Amino acid sequence: MPDEIIVENLQLISESLDLINKRFSNINLPDDFVLDDSGVIVLDAIAMRLQVVGELLKKIDKKNSTFLKGYSEINWDNIMRLRDIVSHHYEKVDHEIIFDICENHLPQLRKTIQKMIK
Repeated sequence: MPDEIIVENLQLISESLDLINKRFSNINLPDDFVLDDSGVIVLDAIAMRLQVVGELLKKIDKKNSTFLKGYSEINWDNIMRLRDIVSHHYEKVDHEIIFDICENHLPQLRKTIQKMIK
C-alpha cells in the first residue's frame, strides 16, 4: 500500500489528467493548437498540466523509487522528461507531439493512475 503522500500525488495527477482531457475535447487535429490564439491557449494549458503530472511523478519516484516500476505499461521516464522540456525548453514543445500524447497515451495513463489509487 503506497503511503499517504503518494496517494495524494496520484489524486492530483488524476485531477490534472481530467483537466487535460476536458481541454483537449475540442481539439481534433494537431494544427487546432496553432491555428489561432484560442488553440495556443489550450496548448499552453495542456502543456502546463503535463508539466504538473511529470513533477508529481518525480516526487513519487523520489519518495519510493520502486513504486512506479510496478506499473511497467507506462513509460514513466518519458513523462518526467517531458516535464523537463516544458519547464526548461518550452520553445521546443511540439504541438504534434502534445496532440499524440493526448490522443494516444493519456487514456492508458489515466487508467493506470486510477488502478494505482485503488
